[in-house]
Amino acid sequence: MTDYGTLRVVGVILARNEAHTIGAVVAQTLPFVHQVCVMDGHSTDGTAAEAVRAGAVVHQDPGKGKGSAIRLSLDLVEADVVVFLDADGSHDPADIPKLVEPLMRDQADLCIGSRFSGGSEELSVSVGQLIRTIGNILMNIAINTRWRVELTDTLNGFRAIRRHEARLVQMTEDTHTIEQEMAMKMLRHGYRVMNVPTHEYARTHGTSHIKIWREWPTFVWCVIVNLWPSDVRR
Repeated sequence: MTDYGTLRVVGVILARNEAHTIGAVVAQTLPFVHQVCVMDGHSTDGTAAEAVRAGAVVHQDPGKGKGSAIRLSLDLVEADVVVFLDADGSHDPADIPKLVEPLMRDQADLCIGSRFSGGSEELSVSVGQLIRTIGNILMNIAINTRWRVELTDTLNGFRAIRRHEARLVQMTEDTHTIEQEMAMKMLRHGYRVMNVPTHEYARTHGTSHIKIWREWPTFVWCVIVNLWPSDVRR
């Protein structure tokens, strides 16, 4: 396994009906972490069983969405650093050391993979993806302006975060919006957020659970409520 010094690193995979890919993702993640935890979104296709067979610890999430699964995982796992990745094979587990290294070197508290610098096979393959890409760019501009940082991707679910600090900032979002909330609340509390290049691959099975036409107002509202409150001193 990769040497992270004194840090215990746990990979958390968010999954719902990903039985076709979860086994491979778990197996490919295990060499780069101390443990793999799968947060199963009440799958009906055998995802949980496939994950256990591949070597993961499986917990059922609260069923409210990706955000609630992430928040619960932070309470359940025993780790210094938690690496989040998706179950559809779009993230390359071999990039996990790149995400953890800035935390290990005390250069960051949250490190997010950047598809804009690392490349993506899904950024503009459909109208929905194009809207997500444009929205991501606009959110990055707003966040960079507000906190005077230079982030290129704040919505990528592939990220490493210090578990203690993640719990301190008290995230509340239940859905995919937790990804932008996480970045903004870490910055508001004075923690360091950075990007490293990671490549995003096209999913090999199924479709994204994000319904951008229905969910975009919640992304906008999440930015509005988190962008302007006063910064919190640690």
